[in-house]
Amino acid sequence: MIKVYGVPGWGSAISEVMLTLAEIPYSFIDVDGFDSDGPSRELLKTMNPLCQVPTLILENGNVMTETAAIALMILDRCPALSPPVGHAERQQFQRLLIWLVANVYPTFTYADYPQRWAPDAPAQLKKNCIEYRKLLYIWLNDQLNAEPYAFGEQLTLLDVYIAVMRTWGPGHDWFQDNTPNISAIADAVCQHPRLRTVLRNNKII
Repeated sequence: MIKVYGVPGWGSAISEVMLTLAEIPYSFIDVDGFDSDGPSRELLKTMNPLCQVPTLILENGNVMTETAAIALMILDRCPALSPPVGHAERQQFQRLLIWLVANVYPTFTYADYPQRWAPDAPAQLKKNCIEYRKLLYIWLNDQLNAEPYAFGEQLTLLDVYIAVMRTWGPGHDWFQDNTPNISAIADAVCQHPRLRTVLRNNKII
């Protein structure tokens, strides 16, 4: 069974929801506090020196990190969770999956811990990152159709990202007012019966 080291509501929630959707068994190990000195950080460091969540230990004992890589691993086992090979939507799925982790994720890296990166102006760094994140989400919203998911009737792993990330900043109200497609897709994912428990455990619903 896969072991998922993470914290409820954090980036590990994306992996948990993806695994649940794919019906891949896993156990969850809470490493709350991993981002400061203490036993959780020391435990995580033994598997992932970068001390990031999610960190997965696969059935064969190998370590897997990075949510996009985890998504690709899941697609190897459950290819129906992305648009089919040969369809135009497939390329857009691939593009947006990587786009999210390459563009939006860094705004959290710097805004969540601004004192690490700009000790002389942490407030300004945080503000700038959040404003840039809003622009990114507005761009993403324009790439999406909520019918009811990003690619129509088919629920994909990209929709999982959208549902979880909506719970992070700038918050539900901002998404509702500024990115209606993102909000509608997230709402549709949150209504999926198979996902209710994992979404509730991660405070997404």
